[in-house]
Amino acid sequence: MPELIERPQQPYVGMRRTVTMRSIPEIADRLPEVFGWLAERGVAPAGAPFLKYNVIDMAGDLEMEAGVPVASPVDGDDRVFAGVLPAGRYARVTHVGHPDELEAATANLLAWARQEGLRWDSAPAGRGERWTCRLEIYHTDPRQQPDMTKWETDLVFRVAD
Repeated sequence: MPELIERPQQPYVGMRRTVTMRSIPEIADRLPEVFGWLAERGVAPAGAPFLKYNVIDMAGDLEMEAGVPVASPVDGDDRVFAGVLPAGRYARVTHVGHPDELEAATANLLAWARQEGLRWDSAPAGRGERWTCRLEIYHTDPRQQPDMTKWETDLVFRVAD
């Protein structure tokens, strides 16, 4: 069941890419590079990795990030950038199941928000929508749980003030 939560600011490091709906795995596959970058600097992740959807054009390109939270801000470089997820009110739902089911889980979260009269912190951007913060947070490590039907993912979308 979806819920409203308050999230504090969260520093993170990540990589940005432009992908299509079919090529989203290309950005997700970059997460090991981000973890490696952190390990080289002796920085431990402060939470689960995520995909951040910045601009969504379902029929065209998506501007996305693959990121990992860190406890305190760090400087990025030519391999990864450093950012901060904004504080604020978010709608969250947890999905347990195959990642292919996330599209349906997202549709259910969007429908719930409409029913509750919530507006997303997003704006039109050319052919798509620019989101302040729309996350898929991956709590399951595939190396420890190979059964994808048991993976746990949070969908966390920032609500407009």
